[in-house]
Amino acid sequence: MKLLVLSFYYAPDLSAGSFRTAALVRSLAAAAPRAEIEVVTALPNRYRSFSVEAPEHEHEGNVQIHRFALPRHASGMLDQSRAFISFARQVLRHVRGRRYDLVYATSSRLMTAALGALVARRTRARLYLDIRDIFVDTIKDVLPRRVATLARPAFSLVERWTMHRADRINLVSRGFEEYFRTRYPAKPLSFFTNGIDDEFIVAVAAPAQGGRSAEGLATILYAGNLGEGQGLHAIVPALARALHGRARLVIVGDGGRRAALQAAVASAGVDNVVVTAPVKRDALIAAYREADVLFLHLNDYDAFRKVLPSKLFEYAAMGKPILAGVAGHAADFIRAEIDNAAVFAPCDATQAAAAFESLQLRDTPRPAFIEKYARARIMAAMADEVVQTGSR
Repeated sequence: MKLLVLSFYYAPDLSAGSFRTAALVRSLAAAAPRAEIEVVTALPNRYRSFSVEAPEHEHEGNVQIHRFALPRHASGMLDQSRAFISFARQVLRHVRGRRYDLVYATSSRLMTAALGALVARRTRARLYLDIRDIFVDTIKDVLPRRVATLARPAFSLVERWTMHRADRINLVSRGFEEYFRTRYPAKPLSFFTNGIDDEFIVAVAAPAQGGRSAEGLATILYAGNLGEGQGLHAIVPALARALHGRARLVIVGDGGRRAALQAAVASAGVDNVVVTAPVKRDALIAAYREADVLFLHLNDYDAFRKVLPSKLFEYAAMGKPILAGVAGHAADFIRAEIDNAAVFAPCDATQAAAAFESLQLRDTPRPAFIEKYARARIMAAMADEVVQTGSR
């Protein structure tokens, strides 16, 4: 069996999709040791402010990895589009004349899934899609209204063609189910969520850290993308003001709205916010362990009521109190699954400050959550299904 794994991001790049795909590939290699597994991805490019080296070609066991160089880009829509066009062209050249039994494509934005569908068609392969976001549903909120109005019909056509081409579709969030059941009722759906990587499970076993700063302030940490979807520029300045003298907010990451966040902090005149560049995973885990509270926020858009942020799983694994500005499915998940976590309405600093006060500022071990959502267990089951889909 020949399997092609298509992902725009791949480890060691810093991205939820990269770590998810790397874990799946390890499970595929174990589940199908006689299969030829080919990973096609890009060289690390997630953030301009964070660079990590990776070889263009790797070969280990029954897995080959091909990484393509992309033009330098920030996080704007236009330059990301150019980067993806470059990636798509290189992928299509690479697969020309090849044959696969299955193409697996993971996609937070629609176009990687569409590229996977095109590759599957050209190589006469079955197609397994891993959907991590509903792009057509999101663009109405994150793009200017006029642009979204013009773009949405075209992307809806692309989505329809892509999904109809798939033999099986996995959704990382149960919040997506109604959307897909309504539009693609004949398609078989699976629900393999994001999960907790081994690095975070090992970190939990180490002695707990954390504690107030020298000034007696609690540390509230956010680590991840700083984009329109996270909306930190809309909550952090007001929350910092509300918690002045009680907490400081440490923001680790980069993205298209980092400048807006820094400008909003400066305009608010608050001195209890620190914004730093992305860091490698070992440094990230150390930062988690030193924090008192882990912070999560999604902007106040209808589309985000369906998502389940991957960040939530590693946060919960660390045993720290969690302060989450989310609504819909993510809010329901937190209330049902995670102890010592407080939810507030997105972009509402008053609610956020009250939610912070409700937390117990101590570590809360969550062994049942870790066992249930260990990435290795989830990916092993998903790998079996991917192999079965390719074998039919």
